[in-house]
Amino acid sequence: MNKLIAKGNWNVAKGKLKQKYGELSDDDLAYVEGKEEETIGRIQKTTGATREEIEKVIND
Repeated sequence: MNKLIAKGNWNVAKGKLKQKYGELSDDDLAYVEGKEEETIGRIQKTTGATREEIEKVIND
């Protein structure tokens, strides 16, 4: 994924992820630049979704 998302688009991606995976909290989505892998891991842990599913939601 291209550096997860450009920082300016992160809020849009968070909204999409919350819509798809309602159980995500703001803490789960607390993106810190350079922590893309950790962020995706937290989402996977919370939702049980695969990395590919998460990337598809973000990129769509």
